[in-house]
Amino acid sequence: QLQLVESGGGLVQPGESLRVSCAFSGGTLAYYAIGWFRQAPGKEREGLACISSLGGTRNYVDSLKGRFTISRDNARSTVYLQMNNLMPEDTAVYYCAAEVGPEDSYCRPIAAEFGTWGQGTQVTVSS
Repeated sequence: QLQLVESGGGLVQPGESLRVSCAFSGGTLAYYAIGWFRQAPGKEREGLACISSLGGTRNYVDSLKGRFTISRDNARSTVYLQMNNLMPEDTAVYYCAAEVGPEDSYCRPIAAEFGTWGQGTQVTVSS
């Protein structure tokens, strides 16, 4: 059974950086596209970025304006989200999700297109 476990969240100050990780198990990561999402209190889950199964395509939502970078290491079965210049409005629970993505096919960071989810890691940006 597929399992995704997020880690690396925490409390940071505005302007700082943080990298969250998504550990994948129960399958071969190279067969799956991975997306990162977040949900702030009282708000709907928001798609941030996704990366195709072999890393050939990365897709970001425009609102991130280049602050976030998604990457993957299939040999380590881990996907990362590097977040720079964090702002208080980035405070949320961050989730990764997986979906089968054959032949490095294009992905979109849309929650409905991902079937397996992790439990999330809290990121708090505050001074």
